[in-house]
Amino acid sequence: MSSGGGSRAIVAALGANLGIAATKFVAFGLTGSSSMLAEAIHSVADSGNQLLLLVGGRRAQREADERHPFGYGRERYVFGFIVSVVLFSVGGLFALYEGVHKWQHPEPIESWKWVPVVVLVVSIALESFSFRTAVAESRAPKGEQSWVQFVRTAKAPELPVVLLEDAGALTGLVLALFGVVLTLVTDDGRWDAAGTGMIGLLLVVIATVLAVETKSLLLGEAASPESVARIRAALEQSPRVERVIHMRTMHLGPEELLVAAKVAVRHDETAAAVAAAIDEAEVAVRAAVPIARVIYLEPDVWSDEAAARGSDLPPVGPPAGGH
Repeated sequence: MSSGGGSRAIVAALGANLGIAATKFVAFGLTGSSSMLAEAIHSVADSGNQLLLLVGGRRAQREADERHPFGYGRERYVFGFIVSVVLFSVGGLFALYEGVHKWQHPEPIESWKWVPVVVLVVSIALESFSFRTAVAESRAPKGEQSWVQFVRTAKAPELPVVLLEDAGALTGLVLALFGVVLTLVTDDGRWDAAGTGMIGLLLVVIATVLAVETKSLLLGEAASPESVARIRAALEQSPRVERVIHMRTMHLGPEELLVAAKVAVRHDETAAAVAAAIDEAEVAVRAAVPIARVIYLEPDVWSDEAAARGSDLPPVGPPAGGH
């Protein structure tokens, strides 16, 4: 994976979740608490998700070939989408099922009563460390954006996924603690079932958010407005390019951008001069936005017809010839 911060956050989350899952399963075996079982399955799902992210990052580094000429960078998005499916099905739906089942057949916690409380408190501490690591690694790429904007606009899926998973895990642990403590105090297993159900709802919501965001990345998102502005400025400042007629951008991966643009050149330029202009413009674009690695520039001559269409809007109906 090209992002060291993303790798560190994933490894920290993986280590924490493996340890937490083991202790939760032990606690469930001793007490029979449905909240503990739901949380144990949640931690297993999170551990599997972090492994999927690591695998996706490694597979995305493969070189382009004849079958995939634009490379494998978007494979990170594929694995990010798989993570949302796993979280929804293995984590969320299982917890909802277990919560409903325990509500219909409530069972108080009768043995090793305070073991779940100790396990949950320790788990909160471990999960807090993982969440703090994810937050620290996300600050630089987040910049001045809010956390919600960062999750919605990030082109690399790893940090937003880990952030949402860790935030959900911490909230789920608090809900599990709520259910277990009230079950111990009231001797009513329905509190444990309620905590389990709330964990399930939380995981379903988080998985849905992840699915929506990664689906958008899979479909192909444009560069950020800031990057588009820098690319346009680099093209228009090239000495032999008169203006940009229209331009399209799309992320081939988190750190690889495709740029396709039609640029206006002087009508009386020679073929050699036009070729030189294109070469100069490509160098300027890569200097302005280094991740713009695949660039296609089509030279053309400016016309009123092109202006009427709009510099960044595709023509309506059949394309007009030559402009």
